[in-house]
Amino acid sequence: MDNTIPTLDPKPENLTDRLKRWCSATWAAINEAKLLASLDDETVKLLAQDNALSEQELRELIAKGPHAADEMLALMKLLNIDPEEARLEEPVEFREMHVTCVHCGEKTRCRRELADGSAAVDFASYCGNAELLDDMRSRPELLAK
Repeated sequence: MDNTIPTLDPKPENLTDRLKRWCSATWAAINEAKLLASLDDETVKLLAQDNALSEQELRELIAKGPHAADEMLALMKLLNIDPEEARLEEPVEFREMHVTCVHCGEKTRCRRELADGSAAVDFASYCGNAELLDDMRSRPELLAK
């Protein structure tokens, strides 16, 4: 499944390009799943602990693929929040936001609104991270320079 955020491109993507992008994203997700499957139980346990997750949560997040929370990063940028600063300053909240985004049921709406530019206005009505995002954008140290 392709989890990349659509961008406003003046030239529409043709079917061949979409299939190539989908295959590439699927291949990346399969490779990540194979990597996780190749790890011994103790390593998975330690990785999960390092990220304050259960082993099952870690496996679920990895299975969703490397772009499963791209919407969160795109929305942060749209709201003028620097994702890297947020990750460094608020690592626990950032991780929780990532998990919330990965499991969100509003991805189609979010992607559509990110693509058409209306997400900054409407995100609070559907985003599970709205409260934390509002808090972050009120903090100057987390805003993009």
